[in-house]
Amino acid sequence: MSKLCEYYFAPQSPFAYLGHARLVALAKQYGVKIVLKPCDMARILSVSGGLPLAKRAPQRQAYRLQELRRWSSHLQVPLNLQPAYFPVPSDDAAKLIIAAQLAHGTEAALELTGAIMRAVWAEEKNIADADTLAAIATELGHDGKTLLKSAATAGIQSEFERFTDEAISANVFGVPWYVVDGEGFWGQDRLDFVERAFAK
Repeated sequence: MSKLCEYYFAPQSPFAYLGHARLVALAKQYGVKIVLKPCDMARILSVSGGLPLAKRAPQRQAYRLQELRRWSSHLQVPLNLQPAYFPVPSDDAAKLIIAAQLAHGTEAALELTGAIMRAVWAEEKNIADADTLAAIATELGHDGKTLLKSAATAGIQSEFERFTDEAISANVFGVPWYVVDGEGFWGQDRLDFVERAFAK
């Protein structure tokens, strides 16, 4: 039986974006199955004591930009520090990813996740816009409008809420958050440790 990695994230997170391709590559290298769990960061922050970006102290906001610049350069991953559409509501994007996973499997959902993250951070697209989301899915070979309708159903909403509840139960307080063998790892800068957990 292959090892599992629970992957808690929000599609608008720049740090999830920076780590996404690396996580997918590591999982493939070690034969690990990723379990995608897009979740509601607003709810998680409300119970974990975290603050939305706009309410953080200026020095914290400034250091965040420095870290994003540093990691983007180090990883050679294109990233606009001040994207046109950010902050952006990402619930609809998260539910589209869940719908893709249920309809087309994990690999398709991971590919869609990467495309949605790139849309925010490298392509100046608004992932809160239904037509934009449908177009992203269509570009990957899906019927974007049909997938979007599926994403709006009560069943998908229930999954989104369940993943958020599971994140809260797992003591998640930020994203990306990876759980391997019951051990949590916060942040794409912990992927070296995630790899060690994969290799055990």
